[in-house]
Order: sequence, then structure tokens, then C-alpha cells
Amino acid sequence: MTRTLVANLVGISPYSQSRAHDEPKIDDKESHDAYDRRTWRSKAHVDADTGQVVIPAMGLKLAIAEAARRLAIKIPGKRGATYTKNVLSGVLVVADMPLGITRDDLREEVVFANADGKRGSGTRVFRRFPMVPTGWKATAEIHLIDSEIPEEVVERCLREAGNLIGIGRFRPQNGGYLGRFEVTAMKWNKTAPQRLAA
Repeated sequence: MTRTLVANLVGISPYSQSRAHDEPKIDDKESHDAYDRRTWRSKAHVDADTGQVVIPAMGLKLAIAEAARRLAIKIPGKRGATYTKNVLSGVLVVADMPLGITRDDLREEVVFANADGKRGSGTRVFRRFPMVPTGWKATAEIHLIDSEIPEEVVERCLREAGNLIGIGRFRPQNGGYLGRFEVTAMKWNKTAPQRLAA
């Protein structure tokens, strides 16, 4: 049986996204700054069907996996082995998490950043990013498909992900402070085993 954890997340810091997009320029005369001013909302992840801004499923999955790597929780009876690899392959987040807002609700953050996005590389320019204020809320559905992983390990990794790893742009994992969250509620459910596609 697959175990599914439904977790309520609340942002304890603002959350910002920097999705790559290919929105075209108006013409050859549109400057990079004018283009950024016009298209900063396109850096947000938006569900095509509902129009809601979402947290990408992979963003949370990778945060949980990184938390597992840092925590290095040992597997009982297996010498120095840890749950790190188990969590990487055996914990899935398969659905994006709606934030209950649209692109029009996003705030603009202006940052004096490196032009190429690499810290210390030289040229700096003003760049604009979509920002969701502290207090944002989302519900995550996390599938535990590895029977060797105890539920408490996933819970601990999720909490650590919110506290020290974060999600999105300029998160703690990358030396920033955005995208931190706390887990306010957790509930485990059992679901039918997953089947391979025919």
C-alpha cells in the first residue's frame, strides 16, 4: 500500500519564483529593462486550467530530498546506512500545490542582481520577480512508496525542508531567506498500490 501524507504548509517568509519563460519582445527596440518590467509576472508558475499560482511539485520533492541528505538519519540495523537515497526515490510529490491567488495578486520585487544570475560574476542590473507575502498557504500531498521508510522520517524531512531548505528563488539552501514554511497539520492515509501503465 502507498501511504499518502496530506500536509498543510504556511509560509513563514515570502515566497518568490523565477520560472524561465519565452514571452516574446514587442520589437527589437524593447530594452531588457522594459521587457523585464512588462513580463515579470511570467516568471510565476501558473496552472493553465485554473489560473492559480502554484508551487511546483518537484520544488517540494527536491526540498524534502535535500533535507534527508542533510539530516542523514540512520537506518536501524544497517551500520552507517541512511535514508537519504530511499527518500530521494521513495517519496513523491506528484501534484502542484495551488496558492489560492492569481498572477494579478502577485507583488513585484525589484532586485539589483547579477545579469547572468551567478553571484560575484560582475555586471549587475535591476531584475524583477513575482513575490507572495509571508503567510501564504498550500496543501501538499506526499506519496510514500518505499515501505522501508518510516512515516516519522518523512515528517521530520518535511519540517526540516520548511525550516532550512525552503522552496523557490533565493531560498535558504542557496544562501537566501525566502520560501521558508512551517507544517501546521499532517494526516496519513493509505491508498491502493500503484500500477504500471499498460
